[in-house]
Amino acid sequence: MIPPNMEVDGYGSFLEEVFGQDPDNWLQGVVTMKNAAIGNNKQKAQLINMGVVPRLLQFMLDDQSSTELRVESAVVLGSLAKGTLENIQSLIDIGTVTVMLKGLCRPDLKYVEACLRCLRTIFISPLSPIEYVYQDASTIPHLISIMSLSAGTQECVTNILAHCCKTEEHQAVLCSSGAIIALAPLLCSNVYKVQMPALKCFAQLCYKNDQVSIAVATASYCGERIPDLIAQCLTRDRSIEMQIAAAKSLTYLCRAGAIDPHDPIITMKTLPTLVRMCKKDKSVSDRVEGAETLAYLTEVDMDLQQMASVSDHLIKTLAEYFRYSPLLGMNDSYKKGEEPDKDFICASELRQAAFRVFASLAANDEDIRKKVIETENLMDHIVNGLQDTNPKVQLAAVRCMHSLSRSVQQLRTSFQDHSVWKPLMKLITMASDDVLTVASSTLCNLLLEFSPSKEVGRMLRGKPILDLGAVDLLVALTKRENPVLRLNGIWALMNMTFQAEEKVKSQILTALGTDQLFRLLSDPDVNVLMKTLGLLRNLLSNKPHIDHIMSMHGIQIMQAVILILEGDHPVEVKEQTLCILANVADGDSAKDFIMGNEDVLKKLMNYMMHSNVNLQIAATFCICNLIWNEEESASERQAKLTELGVHKLLQQLLSTNNTTLFDKVKTAMQQFT
Repeated sequence: MIPPNMEVDGYGSFLEEVFGQDPDNWLQGVVTMKNAAIGNNKQKAQLINMGVVPRLLQFMLDDQSSTELRVESAVVLGSLAKGTLENIQSLIDIGTVTVMLKGLCRPDLKYVEACLRCLRTIFISPLSPIEYVYQDASTIPHLISIMSLSAGTQECVTNILAHCCKTEEHQAVLCSSGAIIALAPLLCSNVYKVQMPALKCFAQLCYKNDQVSIAVATASYCGERIPDLIAQCLTRDRSIEMQIAAAKSLTYLCRAGAIDPHDPIITMKTLPTLVRMCKKDKSVSDRVEGAETLAYLTEVDMDLQQMASVSDHLIKTLAEYFRYSPLLGMNDSYKKGEEPDKDFICASELRQAAFRVFASLAANDEDIRKKVIETENLMDHIVNGLQDTNPKVQLAAVRCMHSLSRSVQQLRTSFQDHSVWKPLMKLITMASDDVLTVASSTLCNLLLEFSPSKEVGRMLRGKPILDLGAVDLLVALTKRENPVLRLNGIWALMNMTFQAEEKVKSQILTALGTDQLFRLLSDPDVNVLMKTLGLLRNLLSNKPHIDHIMSMHGIQIMQAVILILEGDHPVEVKEQTLCILANVADGDSAKDFIMGNEDVLKKLMNYMMHSNVNLQIAATFCICNLIWNEEESASERQAKLTELGVHKLLQQLLSTNNTTLFDKVKTAMQQFT
């Protein structure tokens, strides 16, 4: 059926031929259509709206169609795909991908290449319908099998595979289908358009996948290991694009544990290449990609962090990222045919990249932190980054802040001079889980005992963290499903209670509530449990505080202690619980909660004779606090414990070989009158 209104910018006859009934005219009509559509997005859209796509797909599926007609139909569809994203979406919706994948099984190479070119255009687009290549288990193996047919198939298949490898499952399918061996020769190709996507494909295969990375690192081609072949693409005579792609592949292999961080391929080639990519003479996109890859490479290795921090003035180079001006860069954008607002995006990406590298460099070393923090106006940039409208910049800024907040010196100086907690608190109240995880970890550091951010008397500006609603916010975190957020919430509360005033402790305990406290003490994550016990231990410190808190919540706290001591928990958990009992025993009136509970006393005696010496020490320390003879009613408590057999147990423990336990036992024995 010929559609109505067939006129397309003066071309009407070829549509009549394409939709006509005469097979002799179809090929000429399709060729004319191809010439009309080339380079004209308006005509591409018109043709799609006129319904030519189903007709072209029909030609491709019809067994009676000539090979030439099939090829030209595939070429036209490939041309239409090079238009707008709307065009691509239309092609996908109509079923073009399925027909093209089916066309790859035809014996004619020219037709296969035409189908591949169309598929490549679709799959490298933001609308890439990745699921299509994994629906049929035979698709990936077939793509790999036809890869070596020509330079054209190599270029197209590698691009398709690189853009369709997004998950661990995808990586596994490609690896098991022979992608590593098939891609290896392409690293040595003298065709740039083949070599580049091959590098990118290796990067996608290795990203955060230990098993595949090891397979890549141990594979070879013509006697050379694949990592060595990739490293050859790092030389300065290669394009910047190729150097970055090779550096990313080697970075991912290193982070996956397939290449040692101290291997010269990493220290002498990959890292210096990435540092060089950060230089001002590179394009903005190259500087961003180089910096982000460098941040990932150095994120967990102290030696690489130290090496990068002194490489070619890297820290000063990254400081320039914050000085990028959209207005100054606008002329360059026009030269590249970019819109002016593109430059504002560039400035945002540069800030994000700089924050990420600084976060990695400053993760472990105090000297590096000092160098980073001395970057001009860095704390101001961080504060601004926390308030940035771009979530990626926010995340990078808070990561940088988190690394720097690990420094006692910086908490007492740079962090004190800037109101960093204000935007941080605001960010936490409205952040995604990714940002919230890092932001809450940073807040844990700000609330450490040596941090001036929690000390009301030392605040120079604004309200302290306590008055900004930190307690309620942290309590809310302890109720989240994400165990990391629960951990950060209780950890920050624990830090907040260390050597805190009684009113602060009461505020925290009231906000948390005994019900939530019990839930946290039953948490399946042992780290959450340990920090909850740490919180209790901090709450129950300082005699007056101990007595006050136990008078308010003593019954519930003792129930919690018994729950832990009777449960199946690691030694460190029970040791922390015994230390809490020791703190309770240090109170004046609080002692009665232990002395009046014979079951708890017998548990203490059992732990005094436990096979683990740390538990023996903790239990003995608790007994020592109970019988301290300088305190009121000490003789009555000593008499009761002697009657229970505690004195005899202490005498037995004098034979211990552990000096710490011996000292505790000796001190306890001296208390008996």
